[in-house]
Amino acid sequence: MQQLIYFFQKYRYFLFFLFLEFIALALIVNNHSFHKSKFVSSANNVTGGFYNKVTSISDYFQLNEENQELVQENTALRNKLEQLRLALDSISEFRVIDTTKYHQEYTYISGRIKKNQYSSSYNFLTIDLGKNDSISKEMAVINSKGVIGVTEDVSSNYARVKSILNKDSKINAQLKDGSHFGSLTWDGKDYNTVQLLDIPRQAVIKVGDTIITGGRSAIFPEGVPIGTVSNVQEGGTSVTKVVNIQLFNDMSSLKNIYVIKNFDRLEIKTLENKKNE
Repeated sequence: MQQLIYFFQKYRYFLFFLFLEFIALALIVNNHSFHKSKFVSSANNVTGGFYNKVTSISDYFQLNEENQELVQENTALRNKLEQLRLALDSISEFRVIDTTKYHQEYTYISGRIKKNQYSSSYNFLTIDLGKNDSISKEMAVINSKGVIGVTEDVSSNYARVKSILNKDSKINAQLKDGSHFGSLTWDGKDYNTVQLLDIPRQAVIKVGDTIITGGRSAIFPEGVPIGTVSNVQEGGTSVTKVVNIQLFNDMSSLKNIYVIKNFDRLEIKTLENKKNE
């Protein structure tokens, strides 16, 4: 308190000068419309800039919530697109089948990655979806850019996903603009590059060609993007090629995912595994 009194005593003339300056400025602004408009404009600029900063900071902290809303919207759109595709498939040249009776094959469930492993030879991911979310083994996991992996083990609230960057991973894939199929694997070297095997030597493949899932399994639907051809090598035999694929996904930076549920998977697997009587 004594220091505060000492401060006012020491600077009393300067503080009195500032007080008079403030009164003079207030009188000028209040009695001259030009000065008043300039003052109001300057004040608006200052407060506007301040509120813009506050809004920007508030928006930043709300990004996670907004991202989750976008993921949910994308999931709903994917499911509607799947229904639309089936409805269009049910339309013949001159006859329209009742679309309320068509059978939906796939549905999409949104989630997030809790743990992402990509630096070993046998990589796995953990996602925040489990049995409580209707997740089971051997379900496709993708994101907006393409294939990520396949669910392997499932608990109540989480699932372990065998990454596409796993040397045991095998996914049916094909050229987008061709009819040649192969098996997608990983040699354990570059986490941005996977290999498409068993492609016939006569297949015409160019650098930059797009590779997608082939749809010849009960896990991935046809047409999910994987990557582009970076180069082509001769295979282990004289009749096949090894195609190196640059992934669309940066596998070291993954967040939001979709799990694809195939409603017909159990029926297909039961039929395929049925022994001849």
